[in-house]
Amino acid sequence: MKGSSERKLSYDYDPEIAVATLRDSDARLGRMIDRIGAYRLRDQSAMTPFQALLRSIIYQQLSGKAAGSIHQRVKALFPGKRPSAKRLLALCDDSLRGAGLSRGKVLALRDLAAKCLEGTVPTRTRLKSMDDEAIIQHLVQVRGIGRWTVEMLLIFNLGRADVLPLDDLGVRRGFMHTFGGKSLPDANRMLRRGQRWRPYRSVASWYLWRASEL
Repeated sequence: MKGSSERKLSYDYDPEIAVATLRDSDARLGRMIDRIGAYRLRDQSAMTPFQALLRSIIYQQLSGKAAGSIHQRVKALFPGKRPSAKRLLALCDDSLRGAGLSRGKVLALRDLAAKCLEGTVPTRTRLKSMDDEAIIQHLVQVRGIGRWTVEMLLIFNLGRADVLPLDDLGVRRGFMHTFGGKSLPDANRMLRRGQRWRPYRSVASWYLWRASEL
């Protein structure tokens, strides 16, 4: 994941305590932390769940640059306003396709908007009272949203402390660079090592993303 805002996210945890705990619990990760420096998580906390999930769907299976361009064009379809479920459903397919969205992503965004309005996608207030797994089970009911997409919401939008996205390519590459190996690690290896990082696996994941870029 690219980017690191200087604005502070509304965390579910104290980042300084999290980083110190990771250093103490895993010396090899600690050396990588020292190499990378301060923890800065990209701030998506100002987005509604709909806006954050819309962004994630757009970014799926695209390079950051291409996805960013499409995301900007989609947002331009809401002049003077922020994207919302009701406003998206009022747009025609041609407008959404003209912004660069595939047919599959148009269908996914329409399903997301409909499920936000019907309550399948909880409000931010309700999400704050739910545990991580309950949020995942709710949101994977939306077309085009899998576990990884919800994990990104948990880390970047809700500021949850203990999320380890096992299927994320950047996290897997960062793990390999940090802990060695000639091939990308499997989930079991990451889970075993990740036990040392509880309850701050989200912070460890951020450092593994950065490690993958070195």
